[in-house]
Amino acid sequence: MDKNSKSTLPSTSSSERAEGKEKSKINRESILKSLESLLQDEQAGRDAPLNAGMLEIVDANKAMERASMCQNPKPLFDPFWYEGEIGCLFADSNVGKSILAMQIAADIAKEQRVLYFDFELSEKQFQLRYTDESGKLYRFPDKLFRVTINPDLLGALSVPFEEAVMGSIEKAAISTESKVLVIDNISILCMQTEKGEDAAALVRRLRELRARHGFSILIIAHTPKRNMCNPITQNDLAGSKKLFNFIDSCFAVGKSVVGSNIRYVKQIKVRNSEERHGTDNVQVYSIDKIGPLLCFIYLENSPESMHLRATDKDELDGEVLRLSSEGKSMREIASMTGKSKSSVHRIIQDAARKGGVPSGQMGHVRQMGQEESFPPSQVSQPSLASRCPDGTGTKWKEETEGEKSALPTTAEQDYEMKIDLDELRNDSLRKKFFSDEEPPF
Repeated sequence: MDKNSKSTLPSTSSSERAEGKEKSKINRESILKSLESLLQDEQAGRDAPLNAGMLEIVDANKAMERASMCQNPKPLFDPFWYEGEIGCLFADSNVGKSILAMQIAADIAKEQRVLYFDFELSEKQFQLRYTDESGKLYRFPDKLFRVTINPDLLGALSVPFEEAVMGSIEKAAISTESKVLVIDNISILCMQTEKGEDAAALVRRLRELRARHGFSILIIAHTPKRNMCNPITQNDLAGSKKLFNFIDSCFAVGKSVVGSNIRYVKQIKVRNSEERHGTDNVQVYSIDKIGPLLCFIYLENSPESMHLRATDKDELDGEVLRLSSEGKSMREIASMTGKSKSSVHRIIQDAARKGGVPSGQMGHVRQMGQEESFPPSQVSQPSLASRCPDGTGTKWKEETEGEKSALPTTAEQDYEMKIDLDELRNDSLRKKFFSDEEPPF
């Protein structure tokens, strides 16, 4: 091409070149944003919970991060009951559980609305409890509401009574915007709390209410008649086995032998804090009136043993026989009385030989999840030697009055190694090993 000739290629101005660069920059930024968005969506997909039917599956670390964004539960009755929990307060009749429950509710109501479902006292009984000798009425916090059943509406129920009460509890809480509920007494919602299945079904319904609305619920329960010589345990809660599994926290009021108005409060189950008031460190109170207010007044902390009645042998033996006559198993009697199963068995046998217990009421031996009644002929008189794995009769010494059976550590290990637990269900082995004592485990 001639150097002097003009180029036929279109010329590009500087403004056009700048515009092209700007468009290219915008396109690159758009592409980067799209990629970033895709990566975020992919990460979100990985972090999102997976659903498997009614179950949610989430990475453990993600669950920790998600929970850390929520506030820690505040104590409502420190350290016995926390926000968001279904708690249970139980005690024997006329010990003061309703007095303590109302005191807890009134204290919480200084800061937030509380519904106290009172299915125990009439309005007049409630008024007299919180009135002094001069007729002065106690003034409760304005955010505390007492809820009772309207008897005029009972005849118009179209659903079972318990369901109607449960539905009304939910409506009352929603209409008053209350998050804290105290239900006194659980029996109104479940007439047969001693039956574990019924009590567990009730608590499951309460858990549904908590999940839907974020309620904190305290239920008041009672104990069947208990031996005042023994520490309070979960077995003292009516319907304890299954009811205890579904509640978050549990504490009990015990009556002290120190004085007629002395009570102690003991932690039985705790999830949101460490156990601080167990058997060795119960909280001790007196029940007194401060003006018109009947309340628990804190005194000190002390071991529960200081508040238990001294054990009388004849009385304790009588308690064993009474529980046996009610059809309790030896394992249950041992747990309720604090005695070993072998001691329980011996007491029942001695009474049967003396004619104190009918042969049909010899109690039950429960082993490996099975419960059976053994006639006297099956549980009596094999020699100690015949029950020892080595046949020598030297590994156990016979238990005498006031003396506990002793099993050397090596013998216990030999016993557990040689005897397969599944074989204990076999009748021949059971007859061989079970006599007036159960084999020590």
